[in-house]
Amino acid sequence: MKLSKDFREIKGDASFRKFYRNTKKNSIIVFSNKEKIKNLLIYDSINKILIKNYIIAPKLLSQNYKKNYIEIQDLGKKTIYQIFSRNKKKQYLIFKKIINILNKIQLVKDKKIKNFKNKFYLIKDYKSKILLDEAKLFSYWYVPKKINKKKINIFNSKFNKEIKLVLSKLNFKNDTFVHRDFHVSNLIINSKNQIGLIDNQDALIGNKAYDLASLIDDVRYKTPNSLKDKVYNYYLNTNKTIDVNKFKNDFDILSVLRNLKIIGIFMRLAERDKKRKYLKLIPYAWNMIDSRMSKNKDLINLKLLLATNFPKFITK
Repeated sequence: MKLSKDFREIKGDASFRKFYRNTKKNSIIVFSNKEKIKNLLIYDSINKILIKNYIIAPKLLSQNYKKNYIEIQDLGKKTIYQIFSRNKKKQYLIFKKIINILNKIQLVKDKKIKNFKNKFYLIKDYKSKILLDEAKLFSYWYVPKKINKKKINIFNSKFNKEIKLVLSKLNFKNDTFVHRDFHVSNLIINSKNQIGLIDNQDALIGNKAYDLASLIDDVRYKTPNSLKDKVYNYYLNTNKTIDVNKFKNDFDILSVLRNLKIIGIFMRLAERDKKRKYLKLIPYAWNMIDSRMSKNKDLINLKLLLATNFPKFITK
């Protein structure tokens, strides 16, 4: 792909995409020759649904799907992660604004929209099979590097059984718009000091607790338990009709499953894609898994299995 000299490549993320910024046009080229349906077509479809519901997301400016790219609005260079990295004083106030946006996202009822190829895209449900397959990334990529070869099959069999059991303990239905990667690195402050969402292509209709778990137990940005609790309680205070006990159960389970998935993904990035910088984040993912499992009786058996095989990270 040939671009004018006005475009500058942006440091990439953990995907197959490439990004190029044009500061003169206030636009970004998203290039993807792998998984292009998700990274281009579905990405724009989800953005359209968010924009329709008055949530800030990148607008489509142009597209050349045959040549594997779309051009979208540039929401800005400043992520909330970057703001927090420089100044932690107003963290809670900003988190409250983020929760208000999350509440708005969770009111989205649109599941279907026309994409730029003039065909309808329907957001799929976040079924238990998807959650199970995501958890299996842990057993496929991480486990073989850490467990004796003779024990791998036995562990994986027990692990799959426990994950299925844990999934059966979820209370809330798949009836809520779920971003699936809702954390401070994917939240942008625009020129009007408003918060916008990026990296929206993975959205599904799922459990109400998932995005809150993504935000609070974010492996990329460490927060003290006191702040985690404050943000969690603010969400509950803005959602008075939620069954608190059932919601906390789902929050714990989904946080654990998400961070197991992330450990698997980070090991895959290191082994397959030679992106080894993500390995340093794995101990914090373990820390959050251990913390959430210790507070939930439905996770006792999974905790015991992990503690037996990964005693360095999980306390018995």
